[in-house]
Amino acid sequence: MTQAPGHLYTQQADIARMEALVLQLPDEARVEVRLVDGGSITGTVPVRPSVQVFRDAAGNEGFNAVVRIDDTTRPNVVHYLWLDRIASVTVLGSA
Repeated sequence: MTQAPGHLYTQQADIARMEALVLQLPDEARVEVRLVDGGSITGTVPVRPSVQVFRDAAGNEGFNAVVRIDDTTRPNVVHYLWLDRIASVTVLGSA
């Protein structure tokens, strides 16, 4: 994913929240992800995401992360989600 995140985070509480989500998204996990906009996606996480440093257009640095979810119901669909869009994760098992 080459896009810049919509939001960058520098507060420790925000970074800790993202790190907690990363722990819920291990390699090959089948998950249901609830989004902050009320939607949800069910699929497989091929690779655990990692929190990274990004820069915005103004050159400010902050943290965010992106996770890939391979859609369960539509095998040809891959979702790339910024972690700050995720409200909760339910692990359904492993692939």
